[in-house]
This record gives sequence, C-alpha cells and structure tokens, in this order.
Amino acid sequence: MTVLAYTNAGGTHVGRAWLADADGPAVVTVRDGRLVDITSKDAPTMRDLLELEDPLSHVKNAEGRDLCAVDEVGAAEGIELLAPSDLQAIKACGVTFAESMVERVIEERAAGDPDKANALRRKIGAEIGASLSDVVPGSEKAALAKKALMREGLWSQYLEVGIGPYAEVFSKSQPMSSVGPGALVGIHPESRWNNPEPEIVLAVNSRGEILGATLGNDVNLRDFEGLSALLLGKAKDNNASCSMGPMIRLFDESFGMDDVRKAELDLEVTGTDGNRLEGHSNMGKISRDPTDLVKQTHGRHHQYPDGFMLFLGTLFAPTQDRDGEGKGFTHHVGDVVTISNAELGALSNTVELSTKCPEWTFGTAALMRNLARRGFI
Repeated sequence: MTVLAYTNAGGTHVGRAWLADADGPAVVTVRDGRLVDITSKDAPTMRDLLELEDPLSHVKNAEGRDLCAVDEVGAAEGIELLAPSDLQAIKACGVTFAESMVERVIEERAAGDPDKANALRRKIGAEIGASLSDVVPGSEKAALAKKALMREGLWSQYLEVGIGPYAEVFSKSQPMSSVGPGALVGIHPESRWNNPEPEIVLAVNSRGEILGATLGNDVNLRDFEGLSALLLGKAKDNNASCSMGPMIRLFDESFGMDDVRKAELDLEVTGTDGNRLEGHSNMGKISRDPTDLVKQTHGRHHQYPDGFMLFLGTLFAPTQDRDGEGKGFTHHVGDVVTISNAELGALSNTVELSTKCPEWTFGTAALMRNLARRGFI
C-alpha cells in the first residue's frame, strides 16, 4: 500500500505538505486520485480548518490547486507530505491497554535494564497480567484489585493510571515538531532499550470536538522511562521522536468514533540486519473509551485554544529477542517502521539517532511569517 493509496477507497482526508514553490506548508486534500492544495485565508492552517463550523464541508468544497497524482506523492519533486497537524498541542495517553500496562510495570521493576526484564516478565506477567485484563478503570472492582496488589507488594504507579480513575495524559511533542510519513524518526543516542508504539491519534479542536483520526508512532525509550517516571520527557520528547500521518480522515457518514473503537493496526519493523518484527494492536481492547480520554484532557480544567492531537496509547509492547536471548526488542539505526490501517493508510519512517535527524527549525513564528508573505494572513 502506497502512502495515500487508501484515500481512493472513500472518505474525506486532509493533511499538510511542504511545497518548494511556496517555501512553506500547505493544507491539502485528495480529490479523484489527485493531491490538491486548499490553503486559503479562511483556513491557512490545519488548526484554522478544524476550528471552522463545518470543516468537512469546507474540505469538500474549497477551491484548490492541483499538485500531483496520489501515487506520485513521495516521488514528486518539490512536494513533501508533512505531519497533518500544525499549531495543535500534541498530547498522548499512556497505559491504556492491560497488556502494555504490565510491560510498563516490568520496565519500572527492571529500572530500565532490558537484561532483567525477561525474568520479571515471567513473574509479574503471570501474577497480574490476566487478572487485570477485564478491569474497568476507576470501578469498584479496580479499587479491590488495587488493595489486593498492594498487599502482595505489586502495586505500581503504572497500575495507578492503568486501572485508577485518572488517565495518564502527557505532552508528547511540541506543536509543529512532529515528522510525517517518509521522514526519519529519532532515538536518543544514549538509549539502549526502545521501541515503536503504533497508535491512533485523534484530531480535536478547541471546543473539545473530535473531528477525525490519523496514525501515529509514539517512539518510546523504555530504559529512560523505566529508570524513573520523572524522565518521561526524556523518554518521549526528542528530536524527530514523534511521527503522524499520512493524513487526517475526517469523521463523516463513512467513518466515525465507532470505527476508531474497533480499529486494528498492523506494525512491521524491518532492519538492515535482516531482523523482522510484526505486531498488531486492537483498539477493541483499550481499557478507557477514547471519548473519556478526550474529556480527561480537555475541559474546564484545561483549555487548548489551538486544539490538540491525542495519541490513544498502544496494545503493542514488543518482547521478541533481537540482540541475544532474554534481551527483548530494541531499535537499530536503519529500521523501517510501518504502521498501517485499512481506513487510515500507512505511516512509514526510518529510524535514526535524534542527533542525526534534521533539526526542527520551522516553528510557529516561521509559519506565521511564511503565511503572511504568501498573503494568507
């Protein structure tokens, strides 16, 4: 599946592309197999488009400039697909699946040491894994499970956010810092235990309205997070450590929240060493409803005037050995990571050290100056 091949199957898709002739980004959509620039004074940014009263109608009816055929995206000169958000905050939810919750506990007990994880996986997984798979966070049953686990000395801060009343919501990356399909994704050079996290990402406007969804890779450094939860920023937010795309599929009669709730994501990692990892994440196993996660992020307690993108968490936590027995999986430079879903497309990136990925230099001020020069603001 090419990056945008899925858009010919129906639905309304909107994204962003860097245009060399504008020396800046454009808001784009897909029409009849063509990529079309719909940047306008009404919606010069993705943020502005999603703040419109009827974004779906705007995308369908906006005047546009033909750029290239969909199957030429990625090869067409002067056109590069970007992450589909711009001024929105980039937030993420953690520990939203029981299986990955157990892996977070293992990281914590192993203090970020992958050599200790295998033995802990056998012990902790057997003791708490299955028992928590059907516990509703914040319920009376969850409170009883907490007391039982505390008696056994197995309680953890990850279990608190996994089955307690409050979800873990953190800032994954800064507005405009996410990379898009085809770009390099970054791993901190000091990390020795890390992995991709295939997720669905919701596009939410300033009013808390969920308008669509895309794919995301919440690149994670398991050693730093396992060493201390206070290192979450170092584990999650580095140069090129967040990718999203290929485009936002807007909610309409063909695709909505129920499709997100039952979505299945496939992951493939292929290394230059011949290693191949396959994974699968089923949104039907999420322990908190996506709408609840949005409400815990946005409300009277916290506003987002430019809206936000919300990573929903992942079921996937790879344990397949790569560099020796019991060492589990970690990235190598050159790994190609592809996250795919039949309705949202494919997001593919190549792993590199964050210190070797292109520096992020085009921020909010640069965007405003560029749009002003082009006459959009």
